[in-house]
Amino acid sequence: MNTTFGMRPNRILVTSVLGVSLTAALSLGVGTAAHADGAEQVLLNGSTTASYFWDDASGRAGDTGMPASGKPMQKGLAASPSWPLGTEGYVTYKGKKAKFFVGDRGPGNPSNQGIMLDLDAKTFAALTGGRFNPSSLMVTGNGGKGHIDIKYTITKWGPGLGKKNYPVAFSTGAWGRKDHNPAKPPKVQTIPVDEKTPGTPAKRRSADVIEVAALAGAGVAGAGLYLGRDRIRQFLSH
Repeated sequence: MNTTFGMRPNRILVTSVLGVSLTAALSLGVGTAAHADGAEQVLLNGSTTASYFWDDASGRAGDTGMPASGKPMQKGLAASPSWPLGTEGYVTYKGKKAKFFVGDRGPGNPSNQGIMLDLDAKTFAALTGGRFNPSSLMVTGNGGKGHIDIKYTITKWGPGLGKKNYPVAFSTGAWGRKDHNPAKPPKVQTIPVDEKTPGTPAKRRSADVIEVAALAGAGVAGAGLYLGRDRIRQFLSH
């Protein structure tokens, strides 16, 4: 969020003289909206059960070899049964957030039971308050958690084969097919500013800009005029 105006959302310092245009004021409002639109793009939201793994080709603890993407096992590398390799996003669990990218395939059979994401063991440990044991490749100290219910957000689809939509089981073979019909990004809901119920600071700033423009259009002159919104409304009502 743009913090330039965040420190004083309820006051407006008007240092303009007669001649300040409505166009200039509205341009400021458009700039704020454009900054908000520049936030990270969300392509898909959902929830699932996540497990964890750590495949470093050592053959320990069920290790099946190096990740399918060819990238070395690392924190943030996740496995998906159907999303394209290279897909990026983040998961949230009990207020904690962790980024991931799809670098491997899986879970296999567990995906038939709704476990649609395999997080790396280090990320899983961080989310659950546990510790990653590099000797056993297991997560300990988290109360025995091996599966957790997470929410996921996709911010970038990988370029290769795979389903660009809600995950499906590995057994469907969706991971090996090119998806030409990706999910439509969720719509961002905007709430109009209600004079009786103040909105977010960004929305209030947009209302402030309009009020300043109204003053300028009314021909108020004099540099250094300092008014609160309520006083501006009172002035305009006369």
